[in-house]
Amino acid sequence: MIKRLSIAAFVLLLTCLGFASTPSILPSSFNGWQLDKSSIRSGSDPASIDGADAAVLNEYGFKDFESGTYQRNGRKMQIKVARFKDATGAFGAFTYYVQPRWQNEDIGDRAASNNRRILFSHSNLLVDATLDEVTAMSAADLRAFANALPKIRGNLAGLPTLQNELPKQSSIPRSLRYIEGPVALERLGVPIPASLVNFTMGPEVVFARYRTSYGEAYMTLIGYPTPQIAADRLKAFQAAHLPGGPFHFKRSGPFVIAVSGNVPENEADSLLASVNYDANVTWDQPTKQNPRDNIGNLIVGIFMLIGVILVVALIFGFAFGGIRVLAKKIFPNRVFDRPEDAEIIQLNLK
Repeated sequence: MIKRLSIAAFVLLLTCLGFASTPSILPSSFNGWQLDKSSIRSGSDPASIDGADAAVLNEYGFKDFESGTYQRNGRKMQIKVARFKDATGAFGAFTYYVQPRWQNEDIGDRAASNNRRILFSHSNLLVDATLDEVTAMSAADLRAFANALPKIRGNLAGLPTLQNELPKQSSIPRSLRYIEGPVALERLGVPIPASLVNFTMGPEVVFARYRTSYGEAYMTLIGYPTPQIAADRLKAFQAAHLPGGPFHFKRSGPFVIAVSGNVPENEADSLLASVNYDANVTWDQPTKQNPRDNIGNLIVGIFMLIGVILVVALIFGFAFGGIRVLAKKIFPNRVFDRPEDAEIIQLNLK
């Protein structure tokens, strides 16, 4: 009996471990490239893939990673994939690592390359690929690799929209940074300190660089959960003595916008004026009242029901009484009022 219980427990443990295991990230093959199984490395410690910025990866929601080497016709491709809790985290990590001097690529959700190194985000994955040689088919191969990667579904698959509020004119390509925590804010050189941004209130931050007639300007856009929080933070920003000024501030709805750097006042005002919060209002009130919600119809329906009940009661009453009268006329003293049914109670009192 004990032996059977031990075997059952062992099988149950293996089953639980099988369900708890994280699914693999790297595909075994794509476009003729084969994964060298002996080269696979994986783990859940961000320091294993970036010891210097492990804290930043944690702010973006890092979960685990997997890396390996692919081979095809004597060529090699080193690929490292970091998985995050959602697509927003992967997108934010991409903006953290990409550099302005890199070139845009059409791979995944957003991609850039620096010679033989290609970085792109795809769903909740950040892919860092290093090629031994760049060919005309390299981009197509990586697009096939991206299509073979797992994807998340639902709300976690949505990309952030705050960066769409930044003006495109005069922006320095690939200078956009999406920030979710104080460590990334500090390391990216955002001129507003994390203590003023106050990440305990759940903000999201985008930061970008712009060319001006005086040099380079910086725009920091902070989105807070409510306009009231944004108004309170704006007062704190304006009261603080921030280095690297002068600063130009504006609030629009739940957004707080700051422009600083080498920028004349009129260009700073133009940048601020280009950011405006536009609330998306959905009109869900019906254009006409639902008949079922009309109290007058309800009252009329109640009286109609009462009338129907009265009519049915009268019909059954007349039917019952009419049958009884008709039976007494046709069959006198045979169905109703029969003499043998009559009973007289005698008390015999003397």
